[in-house]
Amino acid sequence: MQPTVIITGATSGFGYHAAIKCAEKGMNVFATIRNEKKLKIFEQAGLEKSVKDRIQVWRLDVTKEALLQEFRDRIEQLERVDVLINNAGFAIGGFLEQIPVNDYRRQFETNVFGVIQLIQAVVPKMRRQQYGKIINVSSVSGLIGFPGLSAYVSSKHALEGLSESLRFELKPFGIDVALIEPGSFETNIWSSGMDLPRAVYDPKSPYQDYVKGIWRALNNEEREDPRRVADLMTKLASSDSLKKLRYPIGPGVRLNVFLKNILPWGLLEKVVLNNILGKKENVNK
Repeated sequence: MQPTVIITGATSGFGYHAAIKCAEKGMNVFATIRNEKKLKIFEQAGLEKSVKDRIQVWRLDVTKEALLQEFRDRIEQLERVDVLINNAGFAIGGFLEQIPVNDYRRQFETNVFGVIQLIQAVVPKMRRQQYGKIINVSSVSGLIGFPGLSAYVSSKHALEGLSESLRFELKPFGIDVALIEPGSFETNIWSSGMDLPRAVYDPKSPYQDYVKGIWRALNNEEREDPRRVADLMTKLASSDSLKKLRYPIGPGVRLNVFLKNILPWGLLEKVVLNNILGKKENVNK
């Protein structure tokens, strides 16, 4: 029997390519999409009929209770659920002083609470099966803090801790939990997917030098093909078990985490700020 895989955030990037690759491997894929205008994205992708027929699209916005309940009902109707890949997410940029607390709540509603509710929907079925895999897509931002991204970074740090605890909780029931931790890839989260509060664009903001430095650093980063992450998702989805909790991937991820763990904080801080602000570590007050 081919595995049944649920992939959230399948409109583009990692989720889109993973849905196709899993279907090409013969898996039965349920791809969730928030934007109702893109529900036919796989029908229009020019896929072979055998691949397209293995992908069923569900509309899902993890912040909408009606759609979450529809998701729960669909899970109950499935014979089995082998893999859940929690890929849906977005990023709010800006500095803590500028971001209304409701924007922090929006960030966590999708990146943390949405993930929790989907896991709660599939775990009873996986537990009865005595088998399942839950793959949460985190980020290098879940391992290292970055200025100007505190909302996104804190949500991914929360996802890291949640996944650690969940792996301990579910392992005795035959359910594996893992984290994929991508670095810099060509996805829309850093372009059209970035949510920037209006205050970030204020030319009188004390953070303007900071903003320019951060965007310059982001634009200078090497970014890789998102299909690399989709390949990893597919490999983990088709494997018998997930041997590790964390799967970092992408340029510089392992090195940056290693440096964070061995460098004194003062030196690390200086390196990061110099990279963004140059030698000028203090901005105008």
